[in-house]
Amino acid sequence: MYQQPPNAMVPYYQQPQEDMYQQPPPDMYQQQPPPGMYQQPPTGMMPYYPPPPPPSNTGASPTNPIVVIAPHFCAPYPVDFTIAKKTLAITEGNFGVFDINGNNVFKVKGTLLSIRDRRVLVDGAGVPIVSLQQKILTCHRRWQVYRGDSADSKDLLFSVKKSSLLQLKTSLHVFLASNTSEEVCDFKIKGSYYERSCVIYVGNSNNIIGQMHKKETVQSIVLGKDTYSITIYPNVDYAFIVALCVVLNEINMDRTGED
Repeated sequence: MYQQPPNAMVPYYQQPQEDMYQQPPPDMYQQQPPPGMYQQPPTGMMPYYPPPPPPSNTGASPTNPIVVIAPHFCAPYPVDFTIAKKTLAITEGNFGVFDINGNNVFKVKGTLLSIRDRRVLVDGAGVPIVSLQQKILTCHRRWQVYRGDSADSKDLLFSVKKSSLLQLKTSLHVFLASNTSEEVCDFKIKGSYYERSCVIYVGNSNNIIGQMHKKETVQSIVLGKDTYSITIYPNVDYAFIVALCVVLNEINMDRTGED
């Protein structure tokens, strides 16, 4: 049977044992990593990894929509429209704007014989969204856009004018009504009359919010229509972009590029 060891003795299983793991040599971890490499965090702390770089600014975001006419014209995804223009039309309804399902989202009504070349952008139900008219006696072919069917200065939303008198390629500046000094444009449009295309930017930046290109189809040739495709970027007022494309078309009607 098990015998109790003498008082002076300690059972083996109670005796302190030597460290099973020896400390490494003092200089084993003394070498420091090169600057910029991962550093060992203090004991008890999680390793630190630098945060990823912020995303580049590619346009409007859900927290920063671009609204000029109304917020319900902003969608959180890209919007594609087709504009069909009757090339020989001189009466109302000479523009139609359609979505990808063929729904007539907007119409542009007006007459080429009016003094100011006035246009009204209406929705599919015929409700006026904005009215567009050329300002007479100006050197830069300025167009003014008003809310609804109004032409009152208090309802002015924005104006568009050529950035210079003589142009090889179309360059337009857009000024919101609140920008009375017009020292810096709020938006700009760059395009080509002959290619029937344009790109719309925020201010003087390279931040694109919309594009338009001409579509060549057999149907457009047979029916005597100019057809354009428009892409509006996410969270951008698409009624505003459509209105800009209408103004661009009207300004491009001046073939000489002079006023």
